[in-house]
Amino acid sequence: MRKYINYLGLLCLVFSSIMSSCSPPEKSEEKVYDVVVYGATSSGIIAAYTAKTMGKSVLLIEPSHHLGGLTTGGLGYTDIGNKFAVTGLSRDFYRKLGDHYGKFEQWIFEPSVAKATFQDYLDRAGIAVQYGFRIQDVENKDGTITKISIENAANLTEPLREVAGKMFIDATYEGDLMAKAGVTYAIGREANEVYGETYNGVQLMNGHQFPDGVDPYKVPGDPSSGLLWGISDGKLAEDGTGDDMIQAYNYRICLTNDPDNRIEITEPEGYDPSMFDLLVRLFEAQPDKRTINQYFIWSRMPNNKTDINNRGGFSTDMIGMNHEYPEGSYEKRQEIIDAHTLYTKSLLYFYKTDPRVPKELQDFIKDWGYPKDEYVDTDHWSPQLYVREVRRMVGEYVMTQANCVGEEVVEDGVGMAAYTMDSHNIQRVVVEKDGKKMVKNEGNVEIGGFGPYPIAYRSIIPKANEAKNLLVPVALSASHIAYGSIRMEPVFMVLGQSAAVAASLALDEGLTVQDLSIQKLQEELKSNPLADGSTAEILVDNDDEFVVVTGDWEIQNRHGYGPTLLKNAGNGNSISTVRFSPKVVENGKYDIYVYFSGTEDATSQTKIIVSDGKAENEILVKESDIRVEGQTRGEWVNVGTHTLEVGTNPFVTVSTEGADGTVVADAVLWVPEK
Repeated sequence: MRKYINYLGLLCLVFSSIMSSCSPPEKSEEKVYDVVVYGATSSGIIAAYTAKTMGKSVLLIEPSHHLGGLTTGGLGYTDIGNKFAVTGLSRDFYRKLGDHYGKFEQWIFEPSVAKATFQDYLDRAGIAVQYGFRIQDVENKDGTITKISIENAANLTEPLREVAGKMFIDATYEGDLMAKAGVTYAIGREANEVYGETYNGVQLMNGHQFPDGVDPYKVPGDPSSGLLWGISDGKLAEDGTGDDMIQAYNYRICLTNDPDNRIEITEPEGYDPSMFDLLVRLFEAQPDKRTINQYFIWSRMPNNKTDINNRGGFSTDMIGMNHEYPEGSYEKRQEIIDAHTLYTKSLLYFYKTDPRVPKELQDFIKDWGYPKDEYVDTDHWSPQLYVREVRRMVGEYVMTQANCVGEEVVEDGVGMAAYTMDSHNIQRVVVEKDGKKMVKNEGNVEIGGFGPYPIAYRSIIPKANEAKNLLVPVALSASHIAYGSIRMEPVFMVLGQSAAVAASLALDEGLTVQDLSIQKLQEELKSNPLADGSTAEILVDNDDEFVVVTGDWEIQNRHGYGPTLLKNAGNGNSISTVRFSPKVVENGKYDIYVYFSGTEDATSQTKIIVSDGKAENEILVKESDIRVEGQTRGEWVNVGTHTLEVGTNPFVTVSTEGADGTVVADAVLWVPEK
């Protein structure tokens, strides 16, 4: 069943000055902040930075002592979907990572590098995070939030503190401020019939699944012996049925095989190898699967590190053990976090030491350990559990499957998403097939094949009668399956910036977030993408109006930059071209990049003609020089720096001349030099 909760009539308690590891905020009677951001996730950091650069007084509160959420918590193998969807300061963040690693953009990275990059944003804006303060109460008067009450998690005997604000942004994964403000929200999966979807609710599919025939009982074939650890005794409902269960959480694990930087994997306190009896049966059922990437997504990061994610029937996802997290007390949530920590450390130790682990896997894992130079304040273990989905607001507009696949396109977009509709497994149950009881995972969905799509501004704001000065860029308004496509860190950063710009504009005009002009918000995001008044870069995609195409090009709808790309077989008998022309609005030097999307039978070299509006240069880009990393099939290639002037007609042309394979024409970028 769909679950809605509405908290009303919450009372505020007495204010005193905030104490934290950073300078405390001023007392409420001395200071009413323009924008209060709750949650120093990637989204919250970008939101706070944006509001501050727009001239607003900002307070950024983080309930834990961790900065950056999942982006600094081990998720270094960025879930991109399509780089076209990553805009503004979100894109700037990955450019700054590129500066660190000597590239234009960087999408795979170490946790410590991401954290230092976020800290630089805060330092430049003069924002000191208030760590360790958890929300306890919200004062909401007739739909206007006036103040929040917070507790010092390190000293619960202290009186609650109050913080007053004009605008509030809930940037937490949990949506705690939103919930305590009395905003309606959902937990779990809607039935398909609620929004006319096909991939919501219960879904028994084949992804990350057990093969047929794996026995679920401690004594094989004997139900009276009880179920193995990790298997629920719940009954599997029909496909499409709604419930209040949530997809599995895990840690994105950072390990290293550098002997000089490695701390050995040791037995964690509370280790119980019987937790992995079911995994042993999976090993036995799959004798042909003996490589590490058949049991983990073992992604390599820079400097001999990893981002390890879930793969297969039994992996890092602690399936079914998180359903109490959304509504749990802080103490209950910590119990769940601790259980996931023990499970994950135990899983690594099991692989390293248990004689039942296949030798090939054990030999591999023995070379890995915890990195000395990561998470130095938390015993080299990530302080951020991957809480993939907690609460989801039911706001002015609910994003659904129809938005993801392009059947419904909103006009108030303030960001884009492009990732597969993705849900990890939700429960591990016993099913019967051909008269035999066996274990199966349920809830995994991975449905893609669509291009970038806009996310409605209305999906990050509550209904007007519930809260008029609140924005929710993370626990936003979306169905379970649509949220599975939207819930990516680059997108959360984009929406954090959009929320802060909206809050700032609403303050300037004395409006509620619901009454703000969407056209004005969209124009501000487009014209001032870095929120600092700097000249915007110029992107021309092959789908844009002023792109001139000659010859025979095929349109491809996937694996490019933006909605489509153009392909030409390049047989050499005739020359086909695609000309990209920018609209220059400010004189200056621009670094020019051409996007190369990976394709089969690619030409070994592509001829590029670059014009500054006065003279032309020819450049040959070799396929062998294009290095693509991470969850993407394309990369920007620099084709030079040119001075451009307003009123001239510069261009970049992609040509098939001299090609010995498939030529791709996709997008060109002019980046003003800083």
